[in-house]
Amino acid sequence: MKSSLNLRYAANDLRRNKGVNAALVVVLVLSAFMMATGAMVMERLFGSVERLFAEARAPHFIQMHRGDYDPAELDRFAEEHPEVEAWLIEEMVGFDSAAITWHRPETGESGDLSDSLIDNLFVSQNTEFDFLLDETGAIPRPAPGEVYVPVAYQQEYGLRVGDELTVATESGPRDLEVRGAVRDAQMASSLSSSTRFLVAEEDRRDLEEAGGGIPEIIVEYRLTDVDAAADVQRAYESDDALPRDGQAVTYRLMLMIYVLSDGLVAIAMVFASLVLIAIALLNLRFVIRGTLEDEVREIGAMKAIGLPHRTIVGLYLPKYRVMTLLACVIGGALAVVATGLLTRGIQVNYIEAPAGAATVLAPVLALVLVHVIVIGICRGVLRGVRRIQVVSALVHGSVHDERQTARRTRRQARRVRRSSLTAYRGGNLGGRLLLTDLRAEAGQWVLIPLVFLLAAVMMVLPMNMLTTFDSPRFVTYMGVPQVDVRADLRFIDDLDTARDDVLSEMRGDDRLTDVRTFADVTYEVDVTVDGEQVRDLLQVEVGDYSDDTIEFFRGERPGPGQIALSVLAADEYGVAVGDDLTIHRDGEPTTVAVSGVYQSITGGGYGAKLQGEATTGAVGHVVYADAVDGVDADAVAAEYDERFADAAVLPMPEYTRQTLSNLTGSFQSTAVLAGVFGLGVASVITVMFLELRLTRERTRMGLLSAIGFSTREIIAQVRVKTLVAAALGTVLGLVFAATAGESFVSLLLALSGLGIVDLEFITDPLLVYAAYPAVLIGAGYLGAVLRTARLRRADKSAWLTGG
Repeated sequence: MKSSLNLRYAANDLRRNKGVNAALVVVLVLSAFMMATGAMVMERLFGSVERLFAEARAPHFIQMHRGDYDPAELDRFAEEHPEVEAWLIEEMVGFDSAAITWHRPETGESGDLSDSLIDNLFVSQNTEFDFLLDETGAIPRPAPGEVYVPVAYQQEYGLRVGDELTVATESGPRDLEVRGAVRDAQMASSLSSSTRFLVAEEDRRDLEEAGGGIPEIIVEYRLTDVDAAADVQRAYESDDALPRDGQAVTYRLMLMIYVLSDGLVAIAMVFASLVLIAIALLNLRFVIRGTLEDEVREIGAMKAIGLPHRTIVGLYLPKYRVMTLLACVIGGALAVVATGLLTRGIQVNYIEAPAGAATVLAPVLALVLVHVIVIGICRGVLRGVRRIQVVSALVHGSVHDERQTARRTRRQARRVRRSSLTAYRGGNLGGRLLLTDLRAEAGQWVLIPLVFLLAAVMMVLPMNMLTTFDSPRFVTYMGVPQVDVRADLRFIDDLDTARDDVLSEMRGDDRLTDVRTFADVTYEVDVTVDGEQVRDLLQVEVGDYSDDTIEFFRGERPGPGQIALSVLAADEYGVAVGDDLTIHRDGEPTTVAVSGVYQSITGGGYGAKLQGEATTGAVGHVVYADAVDGVDADAVAAEYDERFADAAVLPMPEYTRQTLSNLTGSFQSTAVLAGVFGLGVASVITVMFLELRLTRERTRMGLLSAIGFSTREIIAQVRVKTLVAAALGTVLGLVFAATAGESFVSLLLALSGLGIVDLEFITDPLLVYAAYPAVLIGAGYLGAVLRTARLRRADKSAWLTGG
């Protein structure tokens, strides 16, 4: 009977306040939807990556190398380390993107990969582990003359089965027929600098012998315990007899790169969900406190006849249980649909993971968390029933005791004196009354500024992240100067000659200025680990940094005898600005001083910059140049890219786009969702607030109408108060997002190990500080217009009676 009574009371209350309850349900649905979607996207990402790693038997530690090596030394190393379960040497041949073209025989369409900065490595299928998998998850083994292209290229260039892929070699073109696409456990992320094409072993050898490509190997290890990868890496890099002229990567680093490149949208959605939950809780607190104040005499009567607090609370709590449960069910159902749309890219790049217990538990636990938080807050607010005294409730109609009531009465008297119109000497009486109302009722209108503050933060933070990562200035966070044109030279037999040719042309071109070249060189660094000194490999960019535009987190650009380290490298080696660091090249030690520390997300976040001449025998060269004012940098880059087939020449914005395409895509999706939801929530909450507020102010509005204020003036007062409250909250939200919000994002990035520890937002001022505030405040004002429009048809005489 008790449960039936509680449910019947809840049902009656839901019917009585349809508009308010509907608004609360909408906010709760959005909260549950965002939380469940974020959890499901993250679960699908982890599941897909883990399945790809499992089916491809991804290596636990790899070392890339160019040049000669001794297989016997690698065999010795494996025998000396029992934690090595299996190992292999994968032979590859790398070609510049400009050397690869495609043609579709049935339509005559054609194109090339020249605008891609990714290193293109042609490999054959491995036999023990590190398999390249086709769209079905099978291990393809192409016949001679066939090729399987990376799935990223298939998507970007629309490559199909039957297309012809041509590789330009020194001995002439080599034609291969596209038989499908492959997923790569090592190099699937857009943050990866390389990608692999799968061909038959005969074709790989033919491409290597034909010339024009650079032979390279990957030494790969599967371990008995993946946690031993770091120890194996240190032992490997400390052994001077092993090949290591290239990048080393561990299993954990590969996993982290995938999560960062594809999981940020899920993290952003969880953040947006927490903001929405905060908005929902503010509104629940406002509604519950308003309900207690409206029904205080009924509560006093129930307490007077001896009903316990728990019983009285039980009359109110079921309504919020029903609303929250309904919101979680609807939000969860919508999340299932949204997750399918948001994970299409994950399913393309990785293998779709089968549904398991985690697939169900992730969203369910997220929804349970939402339910527990909401009901917990409801219980906390409803504890106010305990403090209601029978006499105060029945006599004064107050939820406060006599002492609190006396204090409130004195405060109200002071407000009346402050808002008195006795000093009125003419002018706009409506405006004067509006200002006095805002001063006297500030506490009662605080909900609107708080909601708009949170809505502004939810909308602005994802957009600031998008504009920051999408800005041409963001290259300074990639360890790259902010210039107009970039030329990359790799996979060339005579690399130094190719560099000299590009430099000569660019320096003689009056359309370009400030032409500089830098060499990528691998150095060894002395590192102390567990009291033992070992050697670590470090990719160093050598060149002239006297006029460089890279921003330094600490210190300054390197001068002669100095080196600048990335944040992660400085932390790894335990050095700070001013410390000495010993580096080795070809067995020769050199001690350099650390001049500065910069932020970088390229190369796994590890790198350095050394002042000096561009070293010969480097693994690659980069040439930077600025365009003279009035010159189209895009056209110049395209011209040089066509003239120098061995170089990948791109305008810097295109280089940034290619490197960060997954990240910016994630932020774009999140920014759109957050913007739509922020505007919708602001409008809904404004209508809900005014619904309750105007119901309580009927008597006051009736008095204003009786003394001569027109309906238009009464409506204008409500709308202006809403506008002022919304504008105040929006401005505070923008300030919070630009200060505390920036610090919060920097903290998250620092914890992620991405290589950025202090991010400064690169905002679009017109969008963030003009368009967004105008639209958000306009949404609130529109809500006020829609709700107050009904006042024109209201029965004014009924206002005085509270009807």
